[in-house]
Amino acid sequence: MWSDLAAVGRDRSLGGYSRHVFDDADLQLREWFTEQAQRRGLEVETDRNANIWAWWGGPGPGAVVTGSHLDSVPGGGAFDGPLGVVSALLAVDELRVRGVQPSRPIAIVCFAEEEGGRFGLPCLGSRLLTGAADPDVVRRLHDPDGTSVADAARRAGFDPGGLGPDPQRLALIGAFVELHIEQGRLLTAADPTAMVGVGAQIVAHGRWRITVAGEGNHAGTTLPVDRHDPMIPAAAAVLAARRVLSLHSGAVATVGRLRPVPGGTNVIASSVDTWLDVRHGTAADTAAVVDEIVAMVREEAELEGCTVTLHRESLTEQVDFDLALSMQLSELLQVPMVPTGAGHDAGILAGSVPAAMLFVRNPSGVSHAPGEHAETADCEAGVQALADVLATLAA
Repeated sequence: MWSDLAAVGRDRSLGGYSRHVFDDADLQLREWFTEQAQRRGLEVETDRNANIWAWWGGPGPGAVVTGSHLDSVPGGGAFDGPLGVVSALLAVDELRVRGVQPSRPIAIVCFAEEEGGRFGLPCLGSRLLTGAADPDVVRRLHDPDGTSVADAARRAGFDPGGLGPDPQRLALIGAFVELHIEQGRLLTAADPTAMVGVGAQIVAHGRWRITVAGEGNHAGTTLPVDRHDPMIPAAAAVLAARRVLSLHSGAVATVGRLRPVPGGTNVIASSVDTWLDVRHGTAADTAAVVDEIVAMVREEAELEGCTVTLHRESLTEQVDFDLALSMQLSELLQVPMVPTGAGHDAGILAGSVPAAMLFVRNPSGVSHAPGEHAETADCEAGVQALADVLATLAA
């Protein structure tokens, strides 16, 4: 079944996979999931926020829900997201082999646009479901080609007018457990023999866009003294993101994307958009790191005769998963609990329902890149662990 996904959304220019909500790869993967779920006799439905649900036993209160997402970052790895979906389907197979008859409904969910790779807002489907995102704002979000969420949804056959909180669906969830490849090596550090771990918490995570405006001009004829080059403060943002980390133990800050306007090789840009990703402790801790980085950018911009505008695209508070549920899973599986700096749909749901995570060991720690990998034996251990969890929670 894993091989079914191998060719979908391959990105030959970036390497790895580029699968984004409502694009051709996403729609193909949605069809694949629906077919796989229906083969297993599961009842499939798509909610008002384009999240797909496959029910064993039909929708009902106290449901035990698992799953993940099918989209990727641009040029991402094969496991981030799809591993949790494939493992959930295989866990249902395993439960049936064991002869398990769950007393509570079990559902597998595929959340829409977890990575935010197309429209910039991570965990789009789960944020809309829980009311953590304003549907009017979401409908107006645009991708780099200028297509809005509303237009993309219509083209894919979804009604964007229905986007928004779904409290009735949330009320059905008794527990949510997301299996995911670990995005780092904290599990191995905690226990080198552990193939699977349980998530303890997610540190605060935010994304900001820094826009530096200067003066466009000719690259070959404009003397240095006459330049107001926004690329200089933008470059300062890249360096500041690294240098400020020495002042904040455990913090991470990354500039992963820059967009100069107009973007010509022989043109001094008129403006540069720089996207900053920061993760550290609480939301206040994260914002403090951003303030220090932006202060350095403003200082460089003043010297260059440029202006700086800061726009916060998202900020998610530190998430502590349901302690009782997480400890129950850790004791059941006899595996360690580890934190993570990566955001997940489980982190969004944790504010509304009991939520937990299982991590499958990542030997290299590489994620969000083509080199992301998990050994077959570890993935199989993840399926068995998830089956054990579902059997226990749905008994």
